[in-house]
Amino acid sequence: MAASVVTVAFEGVEARRVDVEVQTASGQIAFIVVGLGDKAVGESRERVRAAFAGLGLALPPKRLIVNLAPADTPKEGSHYDLPIALCVMAAMGVVPPDALAGWMAFGELSLDGRIAPTAGALPAAMAASAHGLGLICPEASGPEAAWAGDVPILAPRSLIAIINHFRGTQVLGAPKPGPVVEGGPQPDLRDVKGQEQAKRALEIAAAGGHNLLFTGPPGSGKSMMAQRLPGLLPPLTPAELLETSMIHSVAGLIAKGALTRERPFRAPHHSASMAALVGGGLRVKPGEVSLAHNGVLFLDELPEFTPQVLDSLRQPLETGEVMVARANAHVRYPARVQLVAAQNPCRCGHGGAGRGHCGKAPRCQQTYQSRISGPLLDRIDLQVDVPSPPPTSPFRPLPKAASRPPPASPPRGTSRPLGPRRPVGPIRR
Repeated sequence: MAASVVTVAFEGVEARRVDVEVQTASGQIAFIVVGLGDKAVGESRERVRAAFAGLGLALPPKRLIVNLAPADTPKEGSHYDLPIALCVMAAMGVVPPDALAGWMAFGELSLDGRIAPTAGALPAAMAASAHGLGLICPEASGPEAAWAGDVPILAPRSLIAIINHFRGTQVLGAPKPGPVVEGGPQPDLRDVKGQEQAKRALEIAAAGGHNLLFTGPPGSGKSMMAQRLPGLLPPLTPAELLETSMIHSVAGLIAKGALTRERPFRAPHHSASMAALVGGGLRVKPGEVSLAHNGVLFLDELPEFTPQVLDSLRQPLETGEVMVARANAHVRYPARVQLVAAQNPCRCGHGGAGRGHCGKAPRCQQTYQSRISGPLLDRIDLQVDVPSPPPTSPFRPLPKAASRPPPASPPRGTSRPLGPRRPVGPIRR
């Protein structure tokens, strides 16, 4: 007997349709999964077997073949557990054979039969809506998937719940979308005292969406001002919120279906690799530049980044997207960001003038800043010098007041100056 259900394979933020087909045949007892799956897909056999044992079910003593079509598309992730289990149950007659028609399944199985959440519920729900199907997803992913709009969604907690639903002994209600989190108070630009020119440049960058570079010694307020840029930007529009949330969903950053209209602010460490910054890895995850889509990417200590990593940002800043090329696929991630960077004048931090100035200036400054290529600097519209605050700056600590010396006693032989006499109280005997 054969059964099938629809699931998805992720290529960036796009969810491609995959048909899961199960057939039981006579022959040597085996449980085989074919269709170019990775290690996690191959391990689905043991999770499905253990989940069935938790329900008191046993696999049929036959040759069980699972095909993931199209067979030439790479399949990655553990979200194939639920569709494989549903197809096997349909082939065994545990659920009606036609119950899976019109549904897309998506989720990971625990060993006791519970359905665990996996990343990518929102793109999967959007793909189900595009194909005119409903979505079966984990209970924890239901609020996130409900943001896709008018899509029939079943969010069972375990396999027994979905079995009872298809048999008619239990009715699963549609989940509600998660909350829209407004977020806490943003850092305010009023906290920055002085640096009027740099603050004016920050306001111009926020108004026009310009890339910005701060150059100044330590303690001048470069990072403090950069962290206050999201507070100057407007909230995300509905279209921008959907784009940003789909990237965060693939990365597994959406908790309990809660979305936020705040602009993303990402500040990776200067030791980040190229795959961490622009995306990549074994499963081609989105990088920091994509996670900051429609928001701010802050690179502190800019010359300390590897030059090859910095040059990898040249194309995303120009085109607004990242294209990760692999031998078997090309994965695209949106990456429309506003770049804000900060750097010291030279390695020692203070440059050739002022307190603690470098004795190797200007050669030290030229060597240090030459780590940033000219094409990358050409993509930064505003480049502002942030000087060290003067000693009389309002946010520098005031010098300690000198202690007042005690009054000098008059020399001997001289009378003290006359003053008002203290009143004498009544004498008590």
